[in-house]
Amino acid sequence: MKKNIQNTDNSAPIGVFDSGIGGTSIWNEINTLLPNENSIYLADSKYAPYGTRSREEIIALSEKNTVLLLEKGCKIIVVACNTATTNAIQYLRNKYDVPFIGIEPAIKPAYLKTVSKTVGILATKGTLSSALFQETSNLYKEGIEILEQEGTGIVELIEQGKLNSEEMMALLRQYTLPMVEKGMDHLVLGCSHYPYLIPNLKKLLPPSIKIIDSGFAVAKQTEAILNKKKLLNQNMYRGSHQFYTNGSIDFLQLILQSQYNVTALDF
Repeated sequence: MKKNIQNTDNSAPIGVFDSGIGGTSIWNEINTLLPNENSIYLADSKYAPYGTRSREEIIALSEKNTVLLLEKGCKIIVVACNTATTNAIQYLRNKYDVPFIGIEPAIKPAYLKTVSKTVGILATKGTLSSALFQETSNLYKEGIEILEQEGTGIVELIEQGKLNSEEMMALLRQYTLPMVEKGMDHLVLGCSHYPYLIPNLKKLLPPSIKIIDSGFAVAKQTEAILNKKKLLNQNMYRGSHQFYTNGSIDFLQLILQSQYNVTALDF
């Protein structure tokens, strides 16, 4: 029997969680598309990155975040973390009576658009090694070469506020330039932290290489499910938003451009 009864109050917030600040890239796409929706965001930075943890740990952390968001009355939960989606979302869907939206690397659009037939994927170990990622990858690998690259160390640097550091640029060169040499024409970003790398990636990569992330697709899916469940907020005013972190308040506020208050919470 599933836990929790679906909150049918359409003014209830959208819940979003990630292993830190990266999921704000997803939250921003949702807020842009659905500006009247209220939201609650959890940055689980204390336990970032999820990508180096076991499947059992990832499920436990994802469930902890889910329970907190449900306690705060969320009507839908966006798992704004590739690793949590690929390892835990089916478990969460089986256990909790609330719609879940996941995020996976956008392999399909790269598969459909590649000319060189070589696609690069930059993701965490937890995502690349998951069964769900392998199933998705197998659907679209016929006739193309998929170059998988673990982004070891990237999430940690972003969480430390070192987004534009030389250390970060060195990692990006190390991870992406060999894929360029192998003929990659699309780079799929397989972690919600990684869209914040796009300005630096554009400095490193040839302009012909297309960079793809999942943010807009996740926002559209969120809208579709809310509409299907008749949960779209009918209030015509702009939504209110709450942000919680068990990590650095300062850097999360910097990412949010100080437009929103961030509350420290040990969860």
